[in-house]
Amino acid sequence: MIKVGDTLPATTLMEFSEVEGNGCSIGPNPVDVAKATAGKTIALFALPGAFTPTCSAKHVPGYVEKFAELKAAGVDEIWCLSVNDAFVMGAWARDQKTGDKVRMLADGSAEFAKAAGLTLDLTARGMGVRSNRYSMLVKDGKVASLNVEGPGKFEVSDAATLLAQAKG
Repeated sequence: MIKVGDTLPATTLMEFSEVEGNGCSIGPNPVDVAKATAGKTIALFALPGAFTPTCSAKHVPGYVEKFAELKAAGVDEIWCLSVNDAFVMGAWARDQKTGDKVRMLADGSAEFAKAAGLTLDLTARGMGVRSNRYSMLVKDGKVASLNVEGPGKFEVSDAATLLAQAKG
């Protein structure tokens, strides 16, 4: 499993964009993790799936709510990763009203989750291999803090915990 001090996996995530502009075409666009994190502080959180109960009711809303505080603590961007396709992540972004606050990034084939050693096997529940629920503070592509949840838990990957770490 990835640990504090490690560099994020050199993978590509996908991001849905509904509006053309800022160099983005309409539709899924690749996000090179190494390039996108270079020189930035990223509040990254990941979860098992879009539109799932805890993820929709608590996880994403917490980061949307704490956006201004995270920015004030030096966070440049907030990323939400899930093993879903970019179209699902785009629809979930609309549903959660993430706007310019949280980048909803698709790890469609779980390549990032696998490379980071943070997978969750939900095959028995018909969901396949997913991402574990966690958060991390990333500084210039390296893990500065990591908070991995136990099975079925939502105790340490919330926005308040990561905000405290960003302030520290």
